[in-house]
Amino acid sequence: MKITKTFTLSAMLLAAVMPQAGAASLPDFVGGISAGTIAAISDGEFFGSTYGTGQLTPRSAGFRDVLTVLSIGDGQVAVSEVPVSNSVTAAPEILQLTPDGRMAFVAERLGERPESGETIRDLPPGRGLFAVDLSDKSAPRVAATVEIEAFPEALSISPDGMRIAVVSNTPEASFVQIVPYRDGSFGKVMRFDLADLGIAGTAPRPRGGVTATNVHWHPSGRFLAVNINSQNRIAFFEVTEADGAVMLAPWANVVETGRDPMVGRFTPDGRFYITSDWGRDLQAPTLEGRIPQTPSGISVIRLADTAADGETARHERVATATTDWSAEGLAISRDGRLVATVNMRDTAFPPGTPRFQREATVTLLTFDPETGAIEKMGDYPFEGVLPEGGTFDLTGDHFLATVFHGHEGAGAETGPGLEVFRVVKGERPSLERLGRIPLPHGVHHVDVAR
Repeated sequence: MKITKTFTLSAMLLAAVMPQAGAASLPDFVGGISAGTIAAISDGEFFGSTYGTGQLTPRSAGFRDVLTVLSIGDGQVAVSEVPVSNSVTAAPEILQLTPDGRMAFVAERLGERPESGETIRDLPPGRGLFAVDLSDKSAPRVAATVEIEAFPEALSISPDGMRIAVVSNTPEASFVQIVPYRDGSFGKVMRFDLADLGIAGTAPRPRGGVTATNVHWHPSGRFLAVNINSQNRIAFFEVTEADGAVMLAPWANVVETGRDPMVGRFTPDGRFYITSDWGRDLQAPTLEGRIPQTPSGISVIRLADTAADGETARHERVATATTDWSAEGLAISRDGRLVATVNMRDTAFPPGTPRFQREATVTLLTFDPETGAIEKMGDYPFEGVLPEGGTFDLTGDHFLATVFHGHEGAGAETGPGLEVFRVVKGERPSLERLGRIPLPHGVHHVDVAR
């Protein structure tokens, strides 16, 4: 019965799929977005309903795992694509562009399905970290691939662009990995077991209950933050190098946050770390029990004085804010004064069920880079299923949120793509919806660069 429902949904969604790259007309507002490059990653094997049914998209739908690249120059927009394996089951932090927009890095939490694969259980563990060369935006290509620990959840590029940090959760351990990238190729993967760094658990679950869902480089390149969402805390590490060997060591104290801090980011000045605390019940046996029915939150952590020694350095959670239901993606504007979360609410539940909702939201908040004070401005609705990732453009004048796919019968205006808002600045900033950039089925993260 579940299979029948999934196939029926897929047929209705086919009309909302973007044609081959470059064939679809794009909204006029795209040329005004402050970015030379917009990159979005799509998972072709899932529907929003797959989390509940376990059924993958039918092969007849023609969906693919793909990286879509929009190149903007002089108000003109060109679109290109390249197949890259990826999975929406990871946090929306498995794609990042280098600041110059010439490279994109992607990690796959689950691999591509085998020939006979029809369910989630048929998908192999993902082990790939991919470097995608965007120097020719009209012909992006996968330039290098390296095998990392299974089930990678998130990645982050070092400020100098020379190293990629990745977190993975295998059945045996949670790992931080640092992978050099130079001259078009990856170097040796350096692996660090979080248990060896003091992040351990005693729960009767895999890895003692430790799950790392986010990693992020400090703007100085000296430190890493790792979200341990299963334990509601953030760990910080100092990165050093001696004789060509990279080493990690704990940096000051581990900090408790709200429930389920799925993702997080350092502020541009490096003084704070902000998390999006989703609030799921990670031990619930059903989707209904796992997804919260209360709003998510945000934690603001003031970082230790980098000049303090190991005994006196302390991080401190200094502020919190409420966002909206099921906030997963988090973004901070380049000037550090605006924060946004992408809130999927209950859009992934089947139509006709008690918890189904057609609209998701973006929450906009203001942030004080001096004090760490954070204040919610409002929630801004839009229609679509399973929105996860989001980003401000380079000037903070626009916000882009991913939409995995549309509801049954959705057209291009409410199908898969990037929901775009204009940021209305002033004493109390707000968002104004502009429309949607149509993209291939399954888009779940986005990044922008020069």
